[in-house]
Amino acid sequence: MTLGDALPAVRSPIPAAAGQAWVERLAASECPALTTRRKRREEQTGASHDPIVWVEAQGANVVDADGNRYVDLTSGFGVALVGHRHPKVVEAVKRQADRLLHALGDLHPSDVKIELLERLCELAPWPQARAMLSLSGADAVTAALKTAVMATGKTGVIAFEGSYHGLTYGPLAVSGFAERFRKPFEAQLQPDVHFAMWPEREADVEAALRTLPADWSRMGALIVEPVQGRAGVRLPPPGFLEALKRLCEENDALLIADEIFTGLGRCGAWWRSVDEGITPDVICLGKALGGGLPVSACIASEEVMGAWGASDREAIHTGTFYGDPLGSAAALTTIDLIEGEHLIERAADRGNAWATALRAEGLPGVLEVRHAGMMLGLQLGAPMQALTVTHALLERGYLVLPAGMRADVLQLAPPVTVSEAQLEGFTASLRDVLGQP
Repeated sequence: MTLGDALPAVRSPIPAAAGQAWVERLAASECPALTTRRKRREEQTGASHDPIVWVEAQGANVVDADGNRYVDLTSGFGVALVGHRHPKVVEAVKRQADRLLHALGDLHPSDVKIELLERLCELAPWPQARAMLSLSGADAVTAALKTAVMATGKTGVIAFEGSYHGLTYGPLAVSGFAERFRKPFEAQLQPDVHFAMWPEREADVEAALRTLPADWSRMGALIVEPVQGRAGVRLPPPGFLEALKRLCEENDALLIADEIFTGLGRCGAWWRSVDEGITPDVICLGKALGGGLPVSACIASEEVMGAWGASDREAIHTGTFYGDPLGSAAALTTIDLIEGEHLIERAADRGNAWATALRAEGLPGVLEVRHAGMMLGLQLGAPMQALTVTHALLERGYLVLPAGMRADVLQLAPPVTVSEAQLEGFTASLRDVLGQP
């Protein structure tokens, strides 16, 4: 096996001497909030939660500073859909770096930025589309929220309990995952946000719809994740997204689909929302788009995006590095790979097969396996249990994220190119971890 499709090889403590030295340097230089989080998790689980420090990655493998090899079932928060350091992405970035690193943004753009804008518009679910490029998912959500104000003239937003759209001010205001994220900054956040219930079962749909505002007169947008990722891979029941779209149409509000995690093939379709039977008014994408580089976008129909109007001397929404040449080149190549290597079909087929196999395993303590393509959530039985399980899996060489409102879900989102042997090895390790008293 070569690096990329290899099984784990953990031969030292996590972290060992080299890794621990890096962790100490991190603790001395990084904002203390993250160090405090690790300490809190240690108190909750009784185990060290010092990070491993990545020094190399390829395909589905990651190597740490101590030389340990892992299988990454997170794709680096969903980024490495095509695999870490895909050779064609690396080649595209090197080729671009040889001729142009930076252009003059919205004033004098690069050729490759324009090519990416055109390509995204071709992938959009509207006959004619326009796009705005940015760097992070939160940037894309900010652009979408601004677009809704421009298009409707209304500033109110409907969002959902459990939602996670980013932590910059606009996205933070509409993120319902944890009140503690918003609490310190409430006085500076957009106040006109209505959080509605997220239905976890079809029987909950009517109750959830009743938690939407009775008066939509101030509501210009409804923002929704087609699958709630950080909340534990919570899929909307059949018909729920369609009901939301109808209500938006009836009330002159835009439906914003946050496809930052779910889009670009992760869930077995270019756009999970479209696969669920709706055409959103605005789509946000990011994570996998850059193949490892920071690239995101907000796309909408020509009619909706046209509400921004023609620029009057100055662009009122832009950024120095939006549409930078390196990220644009990486994104174009990533889109080519998704199409050329049939990764959408592979995500759908492999995700179904993997979820079916995990259910058939009858893993002790796993109450439910939820999935959409290669985005899976394993529901555990106890609050905070995912913290303990993910740490035990890390010691066995598998990177998995805890998720869920109570840290009781294992979130799995590996590169679509992950090998069958790597998935089988994870299942065996998970069975071993869950079988321990």
